[in-house]
Amino acid sequence: MATDTLKSRPGASGGLRRLLLDNGALTALVVLVIAMSALSGDFLTADNLLNVGVQAAVTAILAFGVTFVIVSAGIDLSVGSVAALSATVLAWSATEAGVPVALAVVLAVVTGVACGLVNGFLVSYGKLPPFIATLAMLSVGRGLSLVISQGSPIAFPDSVSHLGDTLGGWLPVPVLVMVVMGLITALVLGRTYIGRSMYAIGGNEEAARLSGLRVKRQKLAIYALSGLFAAAAGIVLAARLSSAQPQAAQGYELDAIAAVVIGGASLAGGTGKASGTLIGALILAVLRNGLNLLSVSAFWQQVVIGVVIALAVLLDTVRRKAGATPVAAGTAQGGKGRQAATYVLAAVVAVAVAVVGATSLLHGGDSTGKERKVGLSLSTLNNPFFVQIRAGAEQEAEKRGVDLTVTDAQNDASQQANQLQNFTSEGLGAIVVNPVDSDAAGPAVRSANKADIPVIAVDRGVGKADTAALVASDNVEGGRLGARALAEKLGGKGTIVILQGQAGTSASRERGAGFAEGLRAYPGIKVVAKQPADFDRTKGLDVMTNLLQAHPDIDGVFAENDEMALGAIKALGAKAGRSVQVVGFDGTPDGLKAVEAGTLYASVAQVPKELGRIAVDNALRAADGKRVEELVKVPVKVVTKENVAGFGG
Repeated sequence: MATDTLKSRPGASGGLRRLLLDNGALTALVVLVIAMSALSGDFLTADNLLNVGVQAAVTAILAFGVTFVIVSAGIDLSVGSVAALSATVLAWSATEAGVPVALAVVLAVVTGVACGLVNGFLVSYGKLPPFIATLAMLSVGRGLSLVISQGSPIAFPDSVSHLGDTLGGWLPVPVLVMVVMGLITALVLGRTYIGRSMYAIGGNEEAARLSGLRVKRQKLAIYALSGLFAAAAGIVLAARLSSAQPQAAQGYELDAIAAVVIGGASLAGGTGKASGTLIGALILAVLRNGLNLLSVSAFWQQVVIGVVIALAVLLDTVRRKAGATPVAAGTAQGGKGRQAATYVLAAVVAVAVAVVGATSLLHGGDSTGKERKVGLSLSTLNNPFFVQIRAGAEQEAEKRGVDLTVTDAQNDASQQANQLQNFTSEGLGAIVVNPVDSDAAGPAVRSANKADIPVIAVDRGVGKADTAALVASDNVEGGRLGARALAEKLGGKGTIVILQGQAGTSASRERGAGFAEGLRAYPGIKVVAKQPADFDRTKGLDVMTNLLQAHPDIDGVFAENDEMALGAIKALGAKAGRSVQVVGFDGTPDGLKAVEAGTLYASVAQVPKELGRIAVDNALRAADGKRVEELVKVPVKVVTKENVAGFGG
């Protein structure tokens, strides 16, 4: 009797309870926001909440397009690459080709739609599994983006860059675009013939076909819509960064799929809605933002987000099983199943945030004043060179009694922009940034400038923004020194190959330019091949192995960092240091060991720990209002077997 009374009792509280119980993702978001607000006083502020919206925008727009595909029981892994390609087409058309900006925007949108149509054709008429078809487009789209841009970022037209600005000085345009695209998604899913077709195809494709639905044509339209939304997301992303990045949006397809699933859609198809996808994107953005504010390790952030994504997929299975409860068992059991899944999701999020909060408190929390807090955003921690920069920065911070928060941008300019915005919202005393791309970091650094937070650039400069200092080695000069060392070792003649770093990064461009300039003094040296290996040891091994098939008799190798050089040495085997001389760059511990062993002839050594130490020192001086030098040069040095014992890094 009491239960019946409770069920029939009207009122706002009962409606809210039903809303939360029927929407596990919304419950999780509410719990997450409350927990983050309790753990960090910087979270629940107007500026930071707008930051969360901006950071969710690109993922949400991509996810809206992916929602159409997942509802129809498909998958689209290409949206990140299509976003990058569309933005690159726009920037190249408007700048290099001289096309009017309005037409360039149309070309970018057409590019996205065309990629989607190709996906749809391969799935519908080519009978390829959606996973395979869109995986192929992922590679093709990224490759075309690199071909068009030649691996370098392209400045975005100013008129389109306003999409990354604010309206009235407070409403971010990306948030507005996200809301508009969300409303369009809701309209398409709920009010149109194609929307109803998506649910029908996802629920039972064969039944939809037998009922007269033209499934193949509908799939073409569904994937075209996904491509259209990807193009819109790419334009918004490039506008935020003021440049089209050929490597932009890597991994965003996984975030988009995760947002859709977290929002309640089933990977089996037939269910999903725009509001759920938006909530899923906001959960990911709140997690990343909150973890930054709580000074949680960059490595642990990946763990937490990965666990949340895995749990979302697991709970999708729970929901489907609950929904599959036989009718004879009564609707109460299905309702209890959904409620149980909701409670589990909320409880898991609460426990995860509690653990994160405890960890952040153990590491200092907010006990120190804001003026003694410094943020360090590194381009990647998947490279020993940048790990050493972090080590030097942490040593100096510990020595000075400073709370240092370190983030890992994972070579993603957009992710780094988000991290820098979070630092600005937190109101830190100073920020140190090692840009993924110099120009792309500009807008976020300008926001810090407006907030009167001094910014120190380390290893790479920041374009179109003010930095109190640049602490760096001279990459161009290092390239020249590498060319001279290799050419003189070869006696001024021979054939060599070059292993290039990650396309679009300033370090790769500058080292390559310096090496080419230095090599002009040695006309007897011939470069027979240049290939990117992304600053990665494994890729260096694979690329060098392939190049040796075409050029087995080379005399030398120049690698733009030690990691690729070490991979090349592995591929060369006994030739390394004997018939083939290898020169690397950075002077990492493993690189210096190879120099000592004689397999690596030389490394153009920087002193990354010193870069990190000096950067933090300058950040603290700037935060205290003291004068700092605009350019602090840390010398580079060619280290060979003869002088490696005396080299101190």
